[in-house]
Amino acid sequence: MMAFQWPWLGLILPLPFLLRWLMPAIPQTQQAALIVPFLDDFPTNQPTSAHTQQRWPLRLAAFAWIFLVIACTRPQWLGDPLELAVNGRDLMLAVDVSGSMEEKDFLINDKRYDRLTATKYVVSDFVKRRVGDRIGLILFGTQAYLHVPLTFDRQTVETLLNEAFIGITEDDPQTSIGDAIGLAVKRLQDQKNDSRVLILLTDGANTAGELSPLKAAEIAAEHHLKIYTIGIGADEILVRSLFGTRRVNPSADLDEKTLQAIADTTGGRYFRARNTEELEQIYQILDQLEPVEKDKQFFRPRAELYIWPLAISMALAALLAVGRLRWR
Repeated sequence: MMAFQWPWLGLILPLPFLLRWLMPAIPQTQQAALIVPFLDDFPTNQPTSAHTQQRWPLRLAAFAWIFLVIACTRPQWLGDPLELAVNGRDLMLAVDVSGSMEEKDFLINDKRYDRLTATKYVVSDFVKRRVGDRIGLILFGTQAYLHVPLTFDRQTVETLLNEAFIGITEDDPQTSIGDAIGLAVKRLQDQKNDSRVLILLTDGANTAGELSPLKAAEIAAEHHLKIYTIGIGADEILVRSLFGTRRVNPSADLDEKTLQAIADTTGGRYFRARNTEELEQIYQILDQLEPVEKDKQFFRPRAELYIWPLAISMALAALLAVGRLRWR
């Protein structure tokens, strides 16, 4: 449908007629007669008259003014309403990239992959579903650093997550869980109290950093930051060697007690991901705990149409100016 942004400007349409009515006309001065000695040399059958010559500029000016007023009202074409899913939630992802994430104990399409690759596989799909959220990414190993600040650009978050690799922070294979939480608090402390969430994924225990995980959790709770922790890694896998097959526990270093305490302190939850299916289920649960859609808003695309009546008005004004010069 068509709409006008400023329809009240249409009230100026009769302005020229009011001015013509209120202001007196300029009196015409008497011009001296031209005496022609040979009148027969000039044609006398031309149908031109002063009245006709003065009428067409007035019509052009009237039409130019009408189109100019239409352009001033700013006509627009409104499209069909589009529903926008917006929740305004600020979501920070903290992903462990320490050396222990090299353990290949996850199956994807019947192929064995390391833990970081499995994390990318699942988290990428989770990021795609976060329509309306601002998402940030923290990578932590020996040190924690902000890889992606809060942004609505989910494609950038997904791309930079997939480009992360094990040991990107430091060569020393240690884990600084407390520093990762502290960094998230620093980046989220100025946001709304009820919309800040940290999802922390790790496969080990805190072995580096200046801030202990429990102290960091207390600081996060004071700043109303809710933390969901995910412990990743299989309980046991079968390892084949020259001496036969043996069972090993690749997640022996996972500190589930601390991860549970972090979640409890901040009002979040702790999840255990032993395989890809469990990891996918966890992020589906997170979709429900931290809903993608909080309230609905509608947007109607607008196409500006004022340029067309404005162009017609300018063309008529130019034609009027050229015609007046030629007539003079």
